Amino acid sequence: MNDRLTGYQPLVLGAYRIVLGLLFTSEGAATVFGVLGREASPVGDWPFWYAGVIELVCGVLVLFGVGTRSAAFVSSGIMAFAYFTEHQKDGLFPLQNGGLSPALFCWGFLLLVFFGPGALSVTGRARRGRTAADEVRLSGPAA
Repeated sequence: MNDRLTGYQPLVLGAYRIVLGLLFTSEGAATVFGVLGREASPVGDWPFWYAGVIELVCGVLVLFGVGTRSAAFVSSGIMAFAYFTEHQKDGLFPLQNGGLSPALFCWGFLLLVFFGPGALSVTGRARRGRTAADEVRLSGPAA
């Protein structure tokens, strides 16, 4: 059974990335534009508006699988920052302090930093179209 499930790992990881990116994008859109039942943060309001812009941009990058590891690293860091600066002071555990979403996003994005985008990514699709000779030309001569 493990062998059968292992074959689906790239596809499941890709679906995970898409859902995580979509959720993060919606958080950013709600913060920046005031959609989805939330009031927009005033432009330039530190740290909320800036976090919303980062959520929006990184969420879209993760959603489409472009620069996934870098965007996930930034996203994980901003969520850790949000948790420790905005939520930790209200209690030790995420359920006590309202920091469940930042904690889950932080760890969810950290997973993508180490495992990559999985299947269904724009970057992966672009790479599949290249040949080994193209890869050599893109990387330059061997040292």
